[in-house]
Amino acid sequence: MRIMGLDFGSKTVGVAISDALLLTAQGVEIIRRKEENKLRQTLARIEELIKEYEVEKIVLGCPKHMNGTEGVRVELTEEFKEKLERRTGLPVVMWDERLTTVAADKTMMEAGIRREHRKEYVDMIAATFILQGYLDYLANQAARNTDC
Repeated sequence: MRIMGLDFGSKTVGVAISDALLLTAQGVEIIRRKEENKLRQTLARIEELIKEYEVEKIVLGCPKHMNGTEGVRVELTEEFKEKLERRTGLPVVMWDERLTTVAADKTMMEAGIRREHRKEYVDMIAATFILQGYLDYLANQAARNTDC
């Protein structure tokens, strides 16, 4: 089983995939679209990646405000979640994505990626952080269940 992580933005979707053991997340690609509401090709590409990587679950970043409140982006993300579930038939888990873009940008700075090139990768790296956070949560839950 593999899990897909998605960072849903207004014009891009960052995509990450777990390894088969559900230990690590790897960035796969950024799906770009010309218009915000044009999701048909985006959903079709996600379906292709699901088949290619044999994905059984999707983790979708939930863009809450820093104070925990929900805004318009959360509503749009929930609509996207419903479309994903209908189209793929897979369970979609909403996962708090606060600070993932900041962490992705910091990681690229530390790696020496020039500022003008960071925007090209930030969504994919953010998707990787979203998915890795979920995988770490699963590992911690499993560890708790095996403790005496």
